[in-house]
Amino acid sequence: MAAAGPSVFLLMVNGQVESAQVSGRGSCPPSPQSPRGPIARPPGLLRGSGEFPEYDELYCKYCFVYGQDWAPTAGLEEGISQITSKSQDVRRALVWNFPIDVTFKSTNPYGWPQIVLSVYGPDVFGNDVVRGYGAVHVPFSPGRHKRTIPMFVPESTSKLQKFTSWFMGRRPEYTDPKVVAQGEGREVTRVRSQGFVTLLFNVVTKDMRKLGYDTGPPDTQRASGPSPPQGLPQ
Repeated sequence: MAAAGPSVFLLMVNGQVESAQVSGRGSCPPSPQSPRGPIARPPGLLRGSGEFPEYDELYCKYCFVYGQDWAPTAGLEEGISQITSKSQDVRRALVWNFPIDVTFKSTNPYGWPQIVLSVYGPDVFGNDVVRGYGAVHVPFSPGRHKRTIPMFVPESTSKLQKFTSWFMGRRPEYTDPKVVAQGEGREVTRVRSQGFVTLLFNVVTKDMRKLGYDTGPPDTQRASGPSPPQGLPQ
């Protein structure tokens, strides 16, 4: 009797939140460097670095948002980094190098996972307030990927509300950060761009081709070690 084929694919993701940069309005992002069915595991590293020149002592939270056909099978869906201070070199970057490692399984690509980032830090009164939200899909193709995510913060609708929220230490923020990865209700939210966060992903998929999905290069079977040469027999 012939063995049954796979019914799900795996997405393995590991990586790191590398660093962050907070910048003022109208600034441009740094130069870029180079998403449930069969079981797919995206291995990657959330390597956190950020660009937030006006702020210091920031930490980052992450969580994954995915469709109802997806399910985590290993690793952590959410995490919180350590508090980091600006580097002493000319870049003045906020470096976290905070790892991520999670595996998903799914029967179809609809609802491909997104990672949602929330950056927090103290205000002048010592209260923790949000310094930026951002989201990006897990890369669709296997391999090593680097993403720079523009961050934003919600704005008060009036100057009075803005002063009150600053004085009380209660800045506008989302009750559930996962709303950042969704479209419902976003059109009524007033936001302002503020900073960037750099992520490093290592993505591995398994059994996607057997289920008829083509993600580009052949599926990588191992999460560690160098990428195998292209063109070798499977």
